[in-house]
Amino acid sequence: MDWFTAPGYGLSRLVFQRALAGVYLVAFLTAALQFRALLGERGMLPVPRFVAQAPFRRAPSLFQLRYSDRLFALCAWTGCAVSAALLAGLDGLLPLGAAMAAWLAPWALYLSIVNVGQTWYAFGWESLLLETGFLAVFLGNDEVAPPVVVLFLVRWILFRVEFGAGLIKMRGDPCWRKLTCLDHHHETQPMPGPLSWFFHRLPKPLHRVEVAANHLTQLVVPFLLFTPQPIATAAASLMILTQLWLVLSGNFSWLNWITVVLALSALDLPALGLPAGHRSAADAPPWFEAVVLAAAALLLFLSHRPVRNMLSRRQVMNRSFDPLHLVNTYGAFGSVSRIRYEVVVEGTLDDVPREESDWREYEFRGKPGDPRRWPRQFAPYHLRLDWMMWFAALSPAYAEPWFGALVERLLENDRDTLRLLRRSPFPADAPPRYVRARLFRYRFTTWRELRETGACWERTYVREYLPPTRLAGAAQRP
Repeated sequence: MDWFTAPGYGLSRLVFQRALAGVYLVAFLTAALQFRALLGERGMLPVPRFVAQAPFRRAPSLFQLRYSDRLFALCAWTGCAVSAALLAGLDGLLPLGAAMAAWLAPWALYLSIVNVGQTWYAFGWESLLLETGFLAVFLGNDEVAPPVVVLFLVRWILFRVEFGAGLIKMRGDPCWRKLTCLDHHHETQPMPGPLSWFFHRLPKPLHRVEVAANHLTQLVVPFLLFTPQPIATAAASLMILTQLWLVLSGNFSWLNWITVVLALSALDLPALGLPAGHRSAADAPPWFEAVVLAAAALLLFLSHRPVRNMLSRRQVMNRSFDPLHLVNTYGAFGSVSRIRYEVVVEGTLDDVPREESDWREYEFRGKPGDPRRWPRQFAPYHLRLDWMMWFAALSPAYAEPWFGALVERLLENDRDTLRLLRRSPFPADAPPRYVRARLFRYRFTTWRELRETGACWERTYVREYLPPTRLAGAAQRP
């Protein structure tokens, strides 16, 4: 049926699929390299303990049937392999049905991980990747042109990501309405990047322009996605530029990149001077049309929940309305911190902990620690422990489920936990006798302070976060 497909978007689909496969690859690699310390059998929040309490209907996952660290590793590395194959164009070499199965595999594997990931996977970009990945199953391959209804649903996700984020800002912190939030945000965001110091030091009038441009991109431009070309391409291009600006200003995992991927699908690439690529002359097989239309009907029906949420004065951010993460609501930074706090974790070999003891600081990979250490770029790779340490500094309630287990693993010199850190101050055969945590206030230095000290941060002690703690039953040295 002519109305069913959009032959002119073949190249856009190809770019979208390859970029999405790249994001999948990063997500699975993040899981493979970090899961043992976070979710493993001896992890801070073990999967076996979670699945014993969560029924399958609430958290469908392969690990509800059986869990072992070896099985988790197999799933994560299999996801990496499938994602890499799709990035290389595997789906284009397969029949249409097999190509759909190839796209379904990473979605099912990542759903299994997210649904047992607990606090470590409670981020909006997890649901966003799953919702986008599910739609990718129905985009087809070179045998058929992209289905119009699926292209529409991809833009519908992008609309909800941007418009939902814009609404949560306008309804949340007054600084968004006053155009002053970026006076603080670059300094207080979860994980600053290498350019965040410079963004923070931009003139305040330019910060006002940034916020105003953000409101325009999130509250007005999304509606243009559903207009004819070339207006839709212009709208998507503006969104891509905005997301790349955010990539430069901080580390937001793959949130910005998956949003760019969604926007790529709306571009009329041949009109931009790029070759149109393969155009299939064959009609879509009836079974494919039936499957696509059934999936689209389901997703449109489920969309009433995020729409109702967006219209509500009590709008919530980053909420999944079904255990399969098929249709979700998004949003970020409805409120902006004015002051940055950081939890600094230290250990000592002394048998009796005193203030004058030799306290040595653990160095995390991404979160601020040593004031002279410049922030680094990690996104789209996601440092899950570092992100949660930012939440822990906001309130101990965020850390309650896992912080005690982290301290216990540090007291044991647990190898998997130490791999999440940049550096441990203790040798492998000499774990600390005590570990403590202290809360500091951090702020970016001024231009003058940077020149004089070489430090990008200035920190001030606030209070004790966790008193010196040792393993239960640990005997003192003679």
